[in-house]
Amino acid sequence: MRILFALPGLHKYERGAEVALNALATELAIGGDDVTLIGSGDPKPSRPYRFLRAQSLQREGFEHFPSLPVFRSETVYEEASFVPGLLRRYRPRDFDITATCSYPFTNWVLRRPSLRGTRPPHVFITQNGDWPAQSDKSEYRLFGCEGLVCTNPDYYERNHLLWPSALIPNGIDVNLFRPGASAREKFGLPENVPVVLMVSALIPSKRVADGILAVSKLPGAHLVVAGDGPLRDEIRQMASDLLPGRFTRVSVAGHEMPLLYRSADVFLHLSKEESFGNVYIEAMACGLPIVGHDTPRLRWIVGDDEFLVDTVDSDAVAARLTEAQSGSGAQRKARLIRSSDFSWARVAAKYRTFFEQVISSQAR
Repeated sequence: MRILFALPGLHKYERGAEVALNALATELAIGGDDVTLIGSGDPKPSRPYRFLRAQSLQREGFEHFPSLPVFRSETVYEEASFVPGLLRRYRPRDFDITATCSYPFTNWVLRRPSLRGTRPPHVFITQNGDWPAQSDKSEYRLFGCEGLVCTNPDYYERNHLLWPSALIPNGIDVNLFRPGASAREKFGLPENVPVVLMVSALIPSKRVADGILAVSKLPGAHLVVAGDGPLRDEIRQMASDLLPGRFTRVSVAGHEMPLLYRSADVFLHLSKEESFGNVYIEAMACGLPIVGHDTPRLRWIVGDDEFLVDTVDSDAVAARLTEAQSGSGAQRKARLIRSSDFSWARVAAKYRTFFEQVISSQAR
């Protein structure tokens, strides 16, 4: 198959959606498919797929822009700046199928009618949510796709009668994310104290401030946050007030993330509504116990043996963080076994099957 993935942040950021699509493209290309990525970063010659650059402006420059219909966040402003380059790079006749997880502009460009009246079928991936497929308000009424990848069972149940759908989770590189030696010195983390790790963008939905409050109730514990975002100044001030000398914020390259996971004792993630949450399976694959918001969706990912709780209660979160540090070897082994089910090789095989079904359906 000739497959195109398009997303503004490809090869520019190493965050959830970008990491997922890069890894998926790599596995599909290794498996023999002809894969192209269009993003606004720089080519990486070592990758097995083709990369085309379409420039976009930095999303951080839009953080203080007003929230308007269509332009609802800094990422949508960034996506709009990506459109001219994408239009120049994208030639429908060169592909059998296209895919993105970005709405509205990237989805609109990939589904635009071509001069010859044909275009490849388009698959939308619910990496960042399924509201484009669900809502009929404002710009969402213009959403369309020939296939929908649902990254969790909730999305599949809501959408499979509306769109041709497949339930396919995200994955991890099991050769990269695995147990190993700590590297606290590398990240400036203290030795001989409990270290709690959060891997989160600094935006309201990730609730990093609630993480600071919970860890502040654990004398001696140190919180490290890997991420950046519009709330960076508020988070820094709150940590200075509640965790003086017990807080570190870092920006870490993707290939170094396993080292950071291995340097912590507990993984904490407080987002209540994640489309999937790669960070959970990354932490599991490195052997870390998980404290998170108790939902059926999260239990579908991590199972019933992690330390899930109603995270609105900061005292309960603090208690679970303490409990998680004394987990058993059997629990650690179970984490490693469960995380292996999410290898990108297995996930890519499911994508390949679904793409073939979508192409065949459109041909008929």
